[in-house]
Amino acid sequence: MMNEFDKRCRRLRQKMQEASVDAYLVTSPDNIYYLSGFTGDAGVLLVTEQERYLITDARFETQIAQTNPWLKAVITRDYFRQALELCEREHVVALAFEESLSYQVYDQLDEYAPCDLVALSGLIETLRSQKSAVEIEKIKASCRLAKAGFEHVLKAARPGLEERDLALELDHYMRKNGASQASFETIVASGTRSALPHGVASNKKLASGDLVTLDYGYFLDHYTSDVTRTFALGKVDPRLKEIYNIVSEAKQLTIEAVRPGITGKELDQIGREYITQKGYDKYFEHGMGHGIGLNVHEGPYIGKTSTEVLQPGQVITIEPGIYLPDLGGVRLEDDVLVTETGYENLTDFYQEYYEI
Repeated sequence: MMNEFDKRCRRLRQKMQEASVDAYLVTSPDNIYYLSGFTGDAGVLLVTEQERYLITDARFETQIAQTNPWLKAVITRDYFRQALELCEREHVVALAFEESLSYQVYDQLDEYAPCDLVALSGLIETLRSQKSAVEIEKIKASCRLAKAGFEHVLKAARPGLEERDLALELDHYMRKNGASQASFETIVASGTRSALPHGVASNKKLASGDLVTLDYGYFLDHYTSDVTRTFALGKVDPRLKEIYNIVSEAKQLTIEAVRPGITGKELDQIGREYITQKGYDKYFEHGMGHGIGLNVHEGPYIGKTSTEVLQPGQVITIEPGIYLPDLGGVRLEDDVLVTETGYENLTDFYQEYYEI
């Protein structure tokens, strides 16, 4: 019976055939996992027309036998030499490689390869962007954990607590409840620091009257969520509450436009135009969103120049923000599944202005 990884390899082989290559050397760890289920941190994957060789060293031999028995494991210390020997044995004519391959390795392959080398950047990433039912359920589980994590943060947040201590509270909770690790360094930015789009947690103490922006993502069973919420510690400057409402409305307008066939730049334009109408366009300078999955930033990208067309099964973030120097900022971010007929918000929690 064909498992999830077999199905992905079948899709890859169809794309390989269209690109006139008969083998693919996979070096990106995320892509190796996607096609094989292998979680080790060393090795390469060679996908040919009929086989899938995991080339790694003896440290992982037992692991592969126990958790990835469907793979043909080739144990060696010289991954790339072994890959070329397999290409020669299988009479490979054109070998595709990824952009993650270093120039040094490419130079060696080019000298010794018994076949043509073909750069095929982004092909596997394009396959990854459309999630299977299994992947969607994993992302939904990650989003449910993100909700529980945010509720824990709201209970822990108080004036006098350092931003980094709040981040540690979240990290402990998420790991204790099944997450393996954060998918990026958690952002906790309070007070005037909330005007920093990527203000990672510092030793600044939370204070009454602060807006607090929390941007976080955690891997659960290899798949991540990516959520941002901004909440208030007591009464804040009225202008901050004003921009909160603007960002919230921009986010909702953009999410409601999510559907198959719309492009990334068309989505970006919807939320950006609303913020522009309210007079805050120069305070929103980053993109509107991106795909998530095995990585916290993957395709499709939602921005001013993105011509990528949304497809059913993709999971994207929508994350507008307004950042006012010396006052504070607001960013709100949801994870949205593109369905056959529209969208499903996977992080539809704490959508209203929240004051502790």
